[in-house]
Amino acid sequence: MKNLLEIIADSQRMFINFLRIAIFIVMAWIGGLKAFHYEADGIVPFVANSPVMSFFYHHPEEYKAHKNKEGEVVPVNIKWNTENGTYTFAYALGTAIVVIGLLTLLGIWFPKIGLLGGVFTFGMSLVTLSFLITTPEAYVPNLGGDEYGFPLLSGAGRLVIKDIIMLTGGLVIASDSAKKVLIKSNNQ
Repeated sequence: MKNLLEIIADSQRMFINFLRIAIFIVMAWIGGLKAFHYEADGIVPFVANSPVMSFFYHHPEEYKAHKNKEGEVVPVNIKWNTENGTYTFAYALGTAIVVIGLLTLLGIWFPKIGLLGGVFTFGMSLVTLSFLITTPEAYVPNLGGDEYGFPLLSGAGRLVIKDIIMLTGGLVIASDSAKKVLIKSNNQ
């Protein structure tokens, strides 16, 4: 048992690098999906209700009348999303998310870059978690049953709450990168 504990303890650096790789995979995948209309349509309620992000849309208050179900193709809704800036914003957001993932991954070799990746991962996750406060769709709606509202998370809410792991991962990455930067500067 002691040998196993020593192996795990001695593997922390490798595990932190696995965390960097995991954050990169999630960021690259989710960021890359922002190039597809179904994903851009899916984030509309979050962005439209966010006091931090709603200004990116031309008419965020109209989003409910133009929501597409995942994978649904409704030409009038696609036209509205195009005119609303939904897709342009999603492309920019996706690019930013992929870049954050790359910065985090590059922290394996470049601690200063990894520090940025960790801080940006933390910041992005903080904004995402704010959707639990600003987005009504984050909770089960009242459709006649007894189980609705806070704290009952909808599918969208369950997706968002998982960002608390990304938030914490960003802090671990930032801390590890900062430690490496300090060690390097102290050795010079």
